[in-house]
Amino acid sequence: MKRILSCMQPTSHLHLGNYLGALKNWVRLQEEGAECFYGVVDLHAITVDYDPAQLKDATREIAAAYIAGGVNPYNSAIFVQSAVAGHSQLMWLLATMAQMGKLERMTQFKDKAGKDKERAGLGLFAYPVLMAADILLYRATHVPVGEDQKQHLELARDIASTFNTRYKVDHFIQPEPYIMGAATRVMSLRDGTQKMSKSAESDLSRINLTDDADAIANKIKRAKTDSEPLPDNMNALKTRPEALNLVTIYAALADKSPEKILNQFAGKQFSEFKPKLSELAVSKLAPITARMNELMSDKEEIDRILAKGAQRARAVAEPVLKETMDIMGFWKAP
Repeated sequence: MKRILSCMQPTSHLHLGNYLGALKNWVRLQEEGAECFYGVVDLHAITVDYDPAQLKDATREIAAAYIAGGVNPYNSAIFVQSAVAGHSQLMWLLATMAQMGKLERMTQFKDKAGKDKERAGLGLFAYPVLMAADILLYRATHVPVGEDQKQHLELARDIASTFNTRYKVDHFIQPEPYIMGAATRVMSLRDGTQKMSKSAESDLSRINLTDDADAIANKIKRAKTDSEPLPDNMNALKTRPEALNLVTIYAALADKSPEKILNQFAGKQFSEFKPKLSELAVSKLAPITARMNELMSDKEEIDRILAKGAQRARAVAEPVLKETMDIMGFWKAP
């Protein structure tokens, strides 16, 4: 059986890219019978500036989005990272065999630290080691990742191999990337060359899962395009990133291939395409938003679900941590 581990940070509202590139696929994995652990990684969220007063509710909102998007908490474990102490403990053990040179080459660290990396916190620098601990703690066989996360997964595989070699054991599984779905990279509505992001300055660049129908329609209407009509083949979109992005979004929402969407709209202007895309997006996202609002109105129920999920996660994580410490030679009470 495949064991899946995938997580999101409670740093901001989830958006259409999170839904099409990750959450929608999580539901499919669950339905295919994989053993799934879906985390809200609040320890990762504090590696950058954040508001402590909002962290709890932001964590609940991510969990609500998982459930509203179709993750069944009775089939899959939905848990909060900090509620499973093994994440932090295993991270420290793995840090002793994570090479500084590899961490310095991590693209995400370079992007987030910017030109002032000398002042970046240790947490941001060691972020990939904690991610490796997240994965290896559950002996995950597969991790759904986008292209921008493959580097971190490779580090997790390297650390697993280093541990097994150093201690002459076959302890940690080297997880495989699981890349699926037509829209694994949903791009910004304002710049088709940039990934849709929770941290982008303009809210018009993304469709949030909390947006109402009017906001969704307005953002699609104002989405950047070009003046050319839609072509009849995908090759013609290679030099038209904004057009390609909207066609890809339409295809993913409709569960059709981009080619079929072009067959439907070939020769049409965006003035005709965008209203249809808005209608489709609202029909798919409005039920998710409504369910999220319903869940967020009953925080005790979300907390109950997260507590149950943490209990299930700890049942898997704690034996792995214990065995890891035994292998490494740590003292334990007789």
